[in-house]
Amino acid sequence: MEHVQPIPVEDTTAAIQVQGVSHSYGRTPALTDVSFSVPAGSIAMLLGLNGAGKTTLFSLISRLFAVQKGSIRIFGYDIGRQSREALRRIGIVFQSRTLDLDLSVRQNLAYHAALHGLDRRETNRRIEAVLETVEMASRMKDKVRSLSGGQMRRVEIARALLHEPPLLLLDEPTVGLDIQSRASIVRFIRRLVAEKGISVLWATHLIDEVELSDHAVMLRQGRVMAAGPLEAVLAQSGSSTVEEAFNRLCRAPSIGTGVPEEDMP
Repeated sequence: MEHVQPIPVEDTTAAIQVQGVSHSYGRTPALTDVSFSVPAGSIAMLLGLNGAGKTTLFSLISRLFAVQKGSIRIFGYDIGRQSREALRRIGIVFQSRTLDLDLSVRQNLAYHAALHGLDRRETNRRIEAVLETVEMASRMKDKVRSLSGGQMRRVEIARALLHEPPLLLLDEPTVGLDIQSRASIVRFIRRLVAEKGISVLWATHLIDEVELSDHAVMLRQGRVMAAGPLEAVLAQSGSSTVEEAFNRLCRAPSIGTGVPEEDMP
């Protein structure tokens, strides 16, 4: 199926503006001419199978990898030329757990605050505030290894919010969680967007996490197949449900032609 042209976003103060981005690992392409926008104050779901290029795209947005071709702007700041201003506006929750299990919840957050240059008084204020936000204040002194998987995710979200970024990147944040914990994280993130007005780019292959009010970026084998408000994407792709659109746009006609994300550097 031919890809659906991305739907233009009129908001010039987009949280993320990705334009013509391509990336390869040696001679193996991972992303090809990727373009889309995430309007400020919205949730955009980055949908695709494993190997579609979601993790590579997140690595470029967070500047773990340098952009080889194209541009990425965070609230107007170019991630390559104005990386400091761009990165200070981003909070990231990676798919792999990155907390120190032998430190307390507070110690994990305090280390992150130090990396952002926060003084002790401001660190204490923000740790208390973010742990209240994620409903983990009562576990502040507990070692991370004593927490459940869902609680660890909440702490990672708290850490990502500690420097008060307006944009949150979530890379498969609910993978490996039980149904109840997964639903709790989804509800929490949506409440956070509604109450705080932050922007979210959420990579997932779990379509039940998507709502019709979301924006969507459909990715297949490193190419954007459709992007824009979800209802418009459904209409353009001739689909009546998210599952139908996902099957039409994200599932490859053959297996083995993409780059498995677990094999990427």
